[in-house]
Amino acid sequence: MALTLEQINAAPAPEAAGLLAGLYEHSPWIAQAALAQRPFRSLAHLKHAMARTVAAAGREKQLTLLRAHPELAGKAMVDKSLTNESTHEQDAAGLTHCTPDEFEKIQQLNAAYNAKFGFPFILAVRGPRGTGLDRQQIIATFERRLEHHPEFELAEALRNVHRIVELRLNDKFGIEPALGNRVWDWHERLAQYSDPGDAEKGQLTVTYLTDAHRACAAQIAGTMKECGFDAVNIDAVGNVVGVYLGAGESTQQGRLPTLMTGSHYDTVRNGGKYDGRLGIFTPMACVAELSRQRRRLPFHLEVIGFSEEEGQRYKATFLGSGSLIGQFNPAWLEQRDADGISMREAMLHAGLKPDDIPTLRRDPSKYLGFVEVHIEQGPVLTELDLPLGVVTSINGGVRYQCEVIGMASHAGTTPMGRRADAAVGVAELALFIEQRAARAGDSVGTVGMLQVPNGSINVVPGRCLFSLDLRAPTDPQRDALVADVLAELEAICQRRGLRFSTEQTMRAAAAPSDPAWQQRWEAAVDSLAVPLYRMPSGAGHDAMKLHEVMPQAMLFVRGQNSGISHNPLESTTSDDIELAVLAFQHLLDSMPQALERAP
Repeated sequence: MALTLEQINAAPAPEAAGLLAGLYEHSPWIAQAALAQRPFRSLAHLKHAMARTVAAAGREKQLTLLRAHPELAGKAMVDKSLTNESTHEQDAAGLTHCTPDEFEKIQQLNAAYNAKFGFPFILAVRGPRGTGLDRQQIIATFERRLEHHPEFELAEALRNVHRIVELRLNDKFGIEPALGNRVWDWHERLAQYSDPGDAEKGQLTVTYLTDAHRACAAQIAGTMKECGFDAVNIDAVGNVVGVYLGAGESTQQGRLPTLMTGSHYDTVRNGGKYDGRLGIFTPMACVAELSRQRRRLPFHLEVIGFSEEEGQRYKATFLGSGSLIGQFNPAWLEQRDADGISMREAMLHAGLKPDDIPTLRRDPSKYLGFVEVHIEQGPVLTELDLPLGVVTSINGGVRYQCEVIGMASHAGTTPMGRRADAAVGVAELALFIEQRAARAGDSVGTVGMLQVPNGSINVVPGRCLFSLDLRAPTDPQRDALVADVLAELEAICQRRGLRFSTEQTMRAAAAPSDPAWQQRWEAAVDSLAVPLYRMPSGAGHDAMKLHEVMPQAMLFVRGQNSGISHNPLESTTSDDIELAVLAFQHLLDSMPQALERAP
């Protein structure tokens, strides 16, 4: 029979600790200590209490906890001395059925890992969805983590311990994150589409209006229809727009206001599955539940899969969300990608009508606001053992495409003091950006693309193309960083006999969250008994564009693998997604009261 929180909260401490036995390997002290924080308001509250108990325990106790775990496919498995929980997990992952070569490989990795870190390799082999990793995935993760710095790997091992415990708690309490699993599966389905060249390498790249991009749009639209949206269409810029009508309305042009939500479905090159897409699928799951329950809200809900946010194919960004606020520049239609295809040509090939883009502009007076759910794309939440975070503001950012021109010359015959090396000039600038941004504390600057066209091993670079991405929490702080970087670029070029050009491709103002909407997200997180954490967003989001015309606020969801993003390792769990869906449901359900209080 499944446990309940009521049992845990009401039982005497020794009995309650017994009910939680087997969660942490041979370490009952964790549950015993965490029980001092009763009553627990939710399972998420209990999970967090135990994780923070471990965090506060100190290095020696943490190492003792890690060393209490068995090796994967190790001696304890062979001689059948694993705990029942570990036996089930390793067997489910197929580790009890390794081929001789796989078994030998894992033993070699175990030995190397123990020698380097001083504790066994620990991996939540049931994976982010709880259904299990295969042996190839386990071995690949083993090899990757063997390269980590010891301090980093200690933290990663503890995070995997907590994930193991989360899954064991689900088993004890008979919990299945059904909504989170559904959203997780939607991400997997969408990730089958990738641009040519990357698809063959098993990498995820979806850039604006490629065949993969159009397939993603069709997939999202089809899933929206399955969820019960009343209207679904792909608009003139490629946004996928789904509308769930409010109570008593037959069209979106009726008397009710609209709440807008969504995010982007394009990706960076060789990116992750959750960046942007989590913000589309989370509200879609809410609509599916509303439709299943035959419930209507006292407002329309508009969920938008924005077609472009990343700026990967053309020198323009936020094409999807920018079009809704009247910020699509017709001159962009003549931009050409690396293959010489203009944006206009790409749109027409995709069956879009670029002349209709001005009609996409929304009337802000008809909207309650814009809310967005997004994977954090950073390490903060995972380091705090928190599944959700409420965003206070989005950093302002500026992007440039730049070129430095020197003189290509013979690498062997041109003396070092007589070179006009374009690449070295850009390298000097990159080091300056690193130092200048660090001085401001929370400013950041990146040279993310650096190319020497037609470079050769024996030629001094005569040209260097590069990008600049400069961000800060406030616009004045950002602008000061930009001014200093551009001044330094000019000084470097003057000193080195180089020429340069810069083209600004994006400028986005900092976007503080609307206080009322931020408070609604905070109430939603509190309703789940998840500790509240407020944080800024260093990344740009579609919300910062909608912020220009309507109130906005965001919710972050913890990422796995130390929160890495713009990377194939970007991941989250179905348990954390479940909490995001429940938080969104709470936000929607709280709106009738807010509307009643509105003047």
